[in-house]
Amino acid sequence: MKKTLVLGATGGTGMAIAGELVKRGIPAVLFGRSMDKLERTKTELGGSPLLELHAGDVFRAEDVAAAAAGTEIVFHAVSVSYDKMADQLIMGRAVLEGVERSGAKLAVVDGIYPYGRRRSPEPIGEDFPKNPHTRKGRVKLEFERLLFDPRYAGIPKLIARLPDYYGPSMNAGSYLGPTLEGIAAGKTTIFAGSMRVPREFVYLPDAAAMIVELALRGEAYGQNWHIPSAGPISGHELVKIAQSAAGVKRPVLPLGRASLSAIGLFAPVMKEIVEMLYLTEEPLLLSGAKYEALIGPIPATPYAQGVRETIEAMRARAAAKA
Repeated sequence: MKKTLVLGATGGTGMAIAGELVKRGIPAVLFGRSMDKLERTKTELGGSPLLELHAGDVFRAEDVAAAAAGTEIVFHAVSVSYDKMADQLIMGRAVLEGVERSGAKLAVVDGIYPYGRRRSPEPIGEDFPKNPHTRKGRVKLEFERLLFDPRYAGIPKLIARLPDYYGPSMNAGSYLGPTLEGIAAGKTTIFAGSMRVPREFVYLPDAAAMIVELALRGEAYGQNWHIPSAGPISGHELVKIAQSAAGVKRPVLPLGRASLSAIGLFAPVMKEIVEMLYLTEEPLLLSGAKYEALIGPIPATPYAQGVRETIEAMRARAAAKA
């Protein structure tokens, strides 16, 4: 196996993918804006000699092309802030142009926003119609169309779609990040949206194993793939597990539309979450039947184990910074 490239390697999903590549003995170039963050990420991944570091700007095709030179697969795991969602299309064009110059394959990690409202209580397959009703969902659908535009037909590419996630590599910018970091620190914290309705949270090491497995299969390209979780769980249940793992129980305050809109007056990103709260009230569940048909059983770490490992990792990271 030639080298791979992980764009967004310092983020939660990118770091999990890098960890999976190391586990499989596959060399990887870790790409991000900050060399300091890249070095910290490599250290957290055990300092493996399989990892190279390349600082650059994912919005510059020439930076992506330089990092992708000599690689076989590029994993695109860069996310954009909610309040800068339109930038995803600018970034997408830069990534496509850079990867095209390198001759590599492209495995893109994305979410479920393009589907829009649930319209089905059953887990949906990859052929479920995409009918986004939010601005973010429409941008995400436009991003998919850009990826599969005929002008980029020379690049073998796939999209792996994840629900919200958690795991040892997650950061505060993710949906559950503030909640689990607060619990790990033994502090009063928040939970955005309904805590009563069960929904999916995929464990990042499981997701990374599935994404890498798909990327290694030539027949997986040209398609969308679902990356499901171990099953739905309510916010109340998840918080209870996290508090038990932390050995500390402090209040966790649910934030609804009114609270998030008020906070959004001072923190624009929080205001942007309001548009997506429908996913906490009408959860969309993903079917893994297509993955199982091609590859086999879906990795599904129990929440009790995954949340405990996440809390332990967060505490270790906090202690290292102290």
